Order: sequence, then structure tokens, then C-alpha cells
Amino acid sequence: MANVTDLQTKYSKLAQEYSKLRAQNQVLKKAVVDEQANSASLKDQLKQRDQSLRKQEQEMDSLSFRNQQLAKRVELLQEELAASEGRSKKGKGKGDSPLQPGLQTQSVFNEDLQKKIEENERLHIQFYEADEQHRKKEAELRARLEKLEGEAEEHQAVVDGLTTKYVETIERLQGDKARLELKTQTLEREAKDCRMRTEECQQQLRRCQSELSRQVKQSSSVIQEKVPFNDTKFSDYNSLNVPSHNRRHQLKARDVTSQALSFIQDLVAALLNFHTYTEQRVHIYPLDSSIEPISPLNQKFSQYLHENAAYVRPLEDSFLQLYQSITEDTVTVLETVVMLRNFAENFSSYTHFLLKILPYQLKSLEEECEAPLCTAALMAKNRELQSDMKKVTTVFEKMQNYINLLALPSVRQDAMPQSSTSAVFTQLAASLHSLHDAIKEMSKHYNQKASIEQELPTVTQKLCTTTECLLGSLGSLTSVTGKIATFFSNNLDFFTSPGYSPRGCAVSLNPLQAESMLANKKKAAAYIDAIKTARPQSVPYREALSNRRILTSSTESREGLTQQVQQSQEKIARLEQEKEHWLLEAQLGKVRLEKENQRIADLEAQLAAALGGSQSSQTATDGRLTQSNEEAETAQKAAGKEMTLCTSLVGMLCTTPTNEHVGDEESREQLIKTHYMTRVGELTTQLQVSDSKAVHFHSECRALAKRLTIAEKARETLSEEVKLANENITRLQDELTTTKRSYEDQLSMMSDHLCSMNETLSKQREEIDMLKLGGKANAKKNKSR
Repeated sequence: MANVTDLQTKYSKLAQEYSKLRAQNQVLKKAVVDEQANSASLKDQLKQRDQSLRKQEQEMDSLSFRNQQLAKRVELLQEELAASEGRSKKGKGKGDSPLQPGLQTQSVFNEDLQKKIEENERLHIQFYEADEQHRKKEAELRARLEKLEGEAEEHQAVVDGLTTKYVETIERLQGDKARLELKTQTLEREAKDCRMRTEECQQQLRRCQSELSRQVKQSSSVIQEKVPFNDTKFSDYNSLNVPSHNRRHQLKARDVTSQALSFIQDLVAALLNFHTYTEQRVHIYPLDSSIEPISPLNQKFSQYLHENAAYVRPLEDSFLQLYQSITEDTVTVLETVVMLRNFAENFSSYTHFLLKILPYQLKSLEEECEAPLCTAALMAKNRELQSDMKKVTTVFEKMQNYINLLALPSVRQDAMPQSSTSAVFTQLAASLHSLHDAIKEMSKHYNQKASIEQELPTVTQKLCTTTECLLGSLGSLTSVTGKIATFFSNNLDFFTSPGYSPRGCAVSLNPLQAESMLANKKKAAAYIDAIKTARPQSVPYREALSNRRILTSSTESREGLTQQVQQSQEKIARLEQEKEHWLLEAQLGKVRLEKENQRIADLEAQLAAALGGSQSSQTATDGRLTQSNEEAETAQKAAGKEMTLCTSLVGMLCTTPTNEHVGDEESREQLIKTHYMTRVGELTTQLQVSDSKAVHFHSECRALAKRLTIAEKARETLSEEVKLANENITRLQDELTTTKRSYEDQLSMMSDHLCSMNETLSKQREEIDMLKLGGKANAKKNKSR
């Protein structure tokens, strides 16, 4: 039982850790989904930025081409202006008429030049605005990227914490595995010792059987050779001889009552534990009394449960008084067992106690159903438990009625005939089996309810411990009720058989007549002893020697045989009990060993598959993420510097006067062109690098999502395996109860066989007595002749 409780505590701890990891896993899953959405939006924004950048490049190309055209046009206009000025100097004296067309053309060129300059300024303003928007969006993207990097670091910290927890769990499981291996080795050694002891016990049993058979043969041969007469025809008419089967009935009644007393003691202990742990559970669930007050209903229910010992303890005390009232010198039938009435009254008071607490039990389960975290499955199990408690209370009421009927003849002898007595005993046996089935169903439903409650996130360790103790008390209660039902069914023939009857008569003896007969026997024996002590008879010396020799030989042989038979019977019973005990222990140890090995192997394989390959990939991913983040930061800083330089150059271009030298303008424009071309190339490379990094981040997020799906699948498989393990535990418990029942049946058969052997030995003892009496009669006849 200790190993089972350890396993259950470990399972509860694993379930709690599993629920925590499940909640963290959901949070991580949600974060990964958000990261995927953010990465998709960032990718779309990068595509838009790329498109806008290409448009701006195209506009810059068109502007540069337009600037070249304008520069050529300005050169042509300047050449024409110089030519026109030369012509004007040469032809001053000729008049003003030829200069008027030149002035008109110059004004047209000036207007065209002014328009081009305005257009160039407007294009520079648009370019500056586009550059400002680009810088703003780039700053926003950079801030968002930093935020995402911080979230990624937080997620990585969570993942690291989970990996450390997994590593700690693996180490703890490995330690548990080592301890279990040591336990299995000790159990194997104990099983070997048990097998050796069982073999030794079997050998001793065979030796005892052979010795007994040899002694029986020897005693039978001695009886046939040494006992010369038989006085069986006088024994039937001996007024002082009580029939031997009546004595056997009395011994059987005392033996049966002693076995029933042990069962009643076990039943009382199981009921006390069940009511006590139910009271503790009421104080813990659904509200913990140490944190907040419980409901008035549960307070009243707890108060009633606290009084359970006042109703349960009298059952054991009254049955103990009943057992003490049955001795070898009394007559045990329903009419003479007065103490049975006290037991019936105490049983009725306990049944009234169950009826009193039944409504509170049902209302307490309804209150559990109204809890906020109560699931549909838990509500269904609570309804099943309500029906089980009603069945158990109904069966106790039936048993109370039958026990009261059996106690009636002790109050009034003509209250119930013999035929009705056998029917009442039969119905009581059926009620005991119904009680065992009802408690077995209640234990099964409580186990299922406990397994469902362990999956809740609000379950505390105190509640788990109390539930385990309650399940243990229900298991012991199921075992005890099964034993009582089997014991009562096996002894049903004894209970329904007539108790006392004289030899050669089919009519049963009245208990009062039997008591008077035993009293007369004691008086006659005391009278004969008094006569012998008062008036001793004189016997001749030779006759006294022969009688002494005959008596000593027969008495020693008879006493030796009876003593050996009793010793051998006690030894056989003790060896059989030890044999059954060690066989059960060996089977339980083997089942536990197989179950623990299977569970450890499954857990190791699953944990190795789920976590073995994730650590290396996570470290590599962390390294790549940090490296790519550093590269992105340096690239962004360089891009910011270059953008500031570009803006300064644009400002210089916009503020340059138009009347400078042509060579300076050409060199300046060439410098601006080369700078912008190099800057465009650098920006394209940076955009390509950022695009590749975004794709890399997206692939990393997809890999993390795949790992999360794999972990979720592994968790589902682990939960299925835990369910299968719980089903195997229930199945093994059922098999254990069936094996216990079969062993109890075998023990009852062995007890019946021993009773039959006792009957045969008593018959042989009677035959020996008859032969001795016959020998004495023949000796008297010979003397008279």
C-alpha cells in the first residue's frame, strides 16, 4: 500500500506540473501566433517600402535625366545669349530693329528656364517629403523591431525556464527509477525467500501428513490388537453421555463467531476511516475552512460526521460481548443468544445515523456541482455517487430488519419457526452481497472522480492527500464487505441447520432441555467423584496391575494421538495462512514491478523524444537570432548617417546660386549624381539584407510553431498513456479482489476439510471408547464364569 500511495502522489505531482506546463504552452502558442501575424505584417510593410523605394529610384533617374536636359538647354541658351550679345555689339549703329526678335527669344528662354527651375524645386520638395516619410516609417519599424526583439527575449526566457523544468523532471524521474530498481531488487529477494519458505512449508506439510497417516495406522492397528470388547449398545442409553455432534456444533459456533468478530473489527475500522476522511474532505472542498468559512450545510454535515465513533464503536463492543457469551459449556442457538439483541440495537442506531447524514451527503455533492470549476464529467460522477450512497443506505436498512428478526427468538422463543429462520439467513446473505456490490461501485466512482479532480488547476496537495486516504478507506471497506459476504455464504448451511438433537431422534432438542442436560451431567460427574473420594473400593493386586497397564496404554495412546492431531492441525493452519500470505505478496510485488518498469520506460522514451533534440536547435536558433539582430542594428545606424548626409547635399543643391561658373556646376552635379548612385546601391543592398533577415525570422517562427505542435502532440500522447495506466490500475485492483475472493474460498474449503477430519477423529475416539467398554464387559463376564 505504501508503494501505491507513493505512485499516486507522484502521479498527482506530475499532473500538477503537466497542468502548469499546459497553461504556459497555451501562452507560448498565443505569443507565437502573434509573432507570426507581426512578421507577416512586417513583410507586407517591407514589400510596400521596397515598391516605394523603387518608385523613388525611378523618379530620381527621371530627375537626373531631366537635369541633364536642362543643363544642356541652359548651355545652349547661354551660347545663344553670348552670340546675341556679340551680334548686338557689332550692329549697334544699324538700329534697334534687328535686336527685337533676339530679345523676344531670350525672354521665351528665360520663362522656360524659370519654369524648369520651379519644377526642379517642386521635385526636390517632393523628394524631401518622401525622404522624411521614409525616415519616419523606418523609425517606427525600428521601434517595432526592438519591441519584437524584447518579446522574443521574454519568450526565450520562458522556453529556457521550461527546459530547466524538464531537465529537473528528468533528473527526478531518473532518481525515482533508481529507487524503484532498488525496491524491485528487494522485492525479488523477498519473493525468492517467500518461495523458499513456501517450499519448506509444503515439505513440512507433507511430512506432517505422512506422520499423521502413519500414526493413524499405528493407532488403528493398536486398537484392533489391544482393545478386546465394544460397548456401543450401552452408550446410546447412557444418561450422562451428551451427543458428540452437539459438542461439535458448539465448537463450530464459537469458531464461526471468532471469525465474524475479526471481520466486524475490520469493518468498524474501515467505517471509522471512511467517515473521518469524509469529514476532512468537507472542510477542504469546495471551500477550504482555513481560508474562508464553509457553508452552513457542510458545517452541520461535519458536525454529524464527527459523531460517527459513538455509533460505530458499539458494534464491535456488542459483538465482542456476544463472542464472550459463547463457550464450550453453553448451548448456542437463536433462543439462547441474548447478546444478539444488543448487537441488533447498535446496528439499528448506526443505520439511523446513516439515514440522518444521507440528505447532507446528497446536498454536499450538489454544492460541489455548483462550484465554478466543476466540469460536466465531474457533475456526472457526483450524481452517480449520490445514487450509490442511496443504495448503500437502503442495503443497511434491509440488513437491520433481518438482524432484528434474528434477535427476536432470544426475547420470545416462539417468535419465528425454523423454516423462516433459514429464509432470513438466506436473505441476509444476499443483502451482504448487495452491500459489497454497492460499496464496490461507490469506490469505483470515487476513483474516477479523484482522477478528474486531479486535472483541475485549483486542486491543492491537502485535497489530494485526503482523497487518497478516502479512496484507501473505501478499498478496505470493499475488501471487508466482500470477505463478510463470502464468509456468511460459506457458513450458511451451519446457520440454517438445527443446533441440538439427541441420538437416533429426528426432533431437535429444546435449548432449555439441552442446558438442563448439561447441568445434570455436571452434577452426576461431581456426585460420582464425591462417592469415589468418600468410599474407595479395594481391588486385587493382580487385577489392579492389569487394569493399570491397560488404562495407561490406552490413555497414553489416545492422549498422544489427540495432542499430535491438535498440534498438526494448528501447524497445518498456520502454514497454510503463511503460504497464502506470501503467495499474495509475491504476486503483488510482481505486478508492481512490471507496472513500474513499463511506466518508467514509457516516460523515458516520451521525454527523450519530446525534449532530447530541442535543446541544440534552440541554442543554434538563439545564436542566429542574436547575430542577425546585431547586424540589423549596425545597418540601421549606417543608413541613418547616410540619410542625414543626403539631406545636407540636397539642401546645398537647392541653395546654390545660378550665376556660378559652368565648370563648378558640372563638377557639383557629377558629385551629386555619383553620390546618389552609390547611395541607391547601398540602400538596395540594405533592403535586400533586411528582406532576407525578415524571411529568416519568419522561418524561425515557423520552426517554433512546428515545435509547439510537436510538443502538443507529445502531451496528448502522454495524457492518453496516463489514462491507460489508470485503467490498468483499476483492472489490477479488480483482479486483486477476485484473487482474494478465490483464496478466501479455498481457505473456507480447507476449514471445512479440517472440520470433516475433526469429525472423523471424534468418531474414531468414540469407537475407541466403545471398544474399551466392550473389553471391560467381556472381562467381567469371564470373571463371573
